Amino acid sequence: MPRASELTGVERFFEPDEIIVSKTDLLGKITYANRVFLEIAQYSEEEVLGAPHSLIRHPEMPRCIFRFLWDTIAAGNEIFAYVVNRCKSGDHYWVFAHVTPTLDARGKIVGYHSNRRVPSKSALDQIKPIYAALLAEEQKHKLPRDQWAASLPILVAKLDELGITYDEFIFKLCA
Repeated sequence: MPRASELTGVERFFEPDEIIVSKTDLLGKITYANRVFLEIAQYSEEEVLGAPHSLIRHPEMPRCIFRFLWDTIAAGNEIFAYVVNRCKSGDHYWVFAHVTPTLDARGKIVGYHSNRRVPSKSALDQIKPIYAALLAEEQKHKLPRDQWAASLPILVAKLDELGITYDEFIFKLCA
């Protein structure tokens, strides 16, 4: 599996009318990636097919958001989230992701499907400080399990403080 370069601090962008699409199996291994995904992430199709979707995980993305995402889709529900991803070169790009379980004819989850669009600047201006606070808490812990377990209560407390659900929060950022 190819390894991404060190972080460059360079942000990459895709067009508002483009959609990044990927599909994974139950374990998160990529089974499909569209042209936009490949271009923005700077990988070839051969490099991503069969690779874990975490191939594009940016280290400044809070683990608790991914934990919340995976718990939600594994339960058969869709989720929307703002995500910063890492390119092969070490550049990064932000997305507004919509992730859904893929079901077979009997309603059993057989994989996952993600569509990602260009996020609004105003949404990112609001989400970045929250993610920074979550990440700061995670960096106090060594193990990934301990990291997301420490930061998830901060996210829940923020939502409680606002008196809204996660979905309401995300869609309020879109408004």
